[in-house]
Amino acid sequence: MSAHVTVLLHEAVQALAIRADGVYLDGTFGRGGHSRAMLAALGRAGRLYALDRDPQAAEAAAGIDDPRFHFARCPFSRMETAFADVGAASLDGILLDLGVSSPQLDQAARGFSFGKEGPLDMRMDNESGITAADWLAATDEATLARVIRDWGGEPHTVARRIARAVIAARGKLRTTLDLAAVVADAVPRKLYKAGFHPATQTFQAIRIAVNDEVGEIERGLAAATRLLKSGGVLAVITFHGLEDALVKRFIRAHEGAPLPAEIPSAHDRVNPLLRLVPPAVKPSAREVADNPRSRSARLRKAVKI
Repeated sequence: MSAHVTVLLHEAVQALAIRADGVYLDGTFGRGGHSRAMLAALGRAGRLYALDRDPQAAEAAAGIDDPRFHFARCPFSRMETAFADVGAASLDGILLDLGVSSPQLDQAARGFSFGKEGPLDMRMDNESGITAADWLAATDEATLARVIRDWGGEPHTVARRIARAVIAARGKLRTTLDLAAVVADAVPRKLYKAGFHPATQTFQAIRIAVNDEVGEIERGLAAATRLLKSGGVLAVITFHGLEDALVKRFIRAHEGAPLPAEIPSAHDRVNPLLRLVPPAVKPSAREVADNPRSRSARLRKAVKI
């Protein structure tokens, strides 16, 4: 099992302001770095629930022998039904560490990497759902171009070029390296960036589509808001602009409408549900030096009203 360096470990636990007797949820267990730190901060009466859809994450969770710890293998969007004793307004804090983990990227057989030959898989749960190969086989050019543009961040004209090339080569795509080569040929050389593989954004976009990551985030944030107690903390770590935008938009939508200035009140918003706690936390220079993959991470915190 590949090593995994937990990003913003201490910052995430600090953001949760863990109470010794509190009840918390780690919605993205991964290899358990955040969960173990959360358990260390809890007292005997505290409880920690954890979720992950990755079968290898479930294996790692099985290694935690602690009566305060409870794990369920499922996407974090299902957090409301994962545990019978977790109900609405029952949690003191929820942590979500979005995106793909280092072990998933590093294991060629998982199919996430454009730099290692593996099957076109990209599933976070590689025991269910459609693979990237299945998704590409069933997707039309217009849809693929939109996904690459909206979820990969490629300019519209470049996204169309990539989509056209991928669809044309669809019958010959067998591995991740096949796909990476087609994408690299389709991206204009003048847009190449030093130290940045030209297929990076397209692989990200396809991965997001295969795993319904946008839907997962939207459903998960809504579920988390329902499960948090008043005063409970929602802490979310993102790794790229799309994830961060989804989180910011969700929090802003739940901060309530501005109250008209002529209405006297101790509050300045109508029907607020969440309160954003600025600023966003970034990894330290030391953390980025030790783990370059952490460089784009952002930790955002909101409190349930």
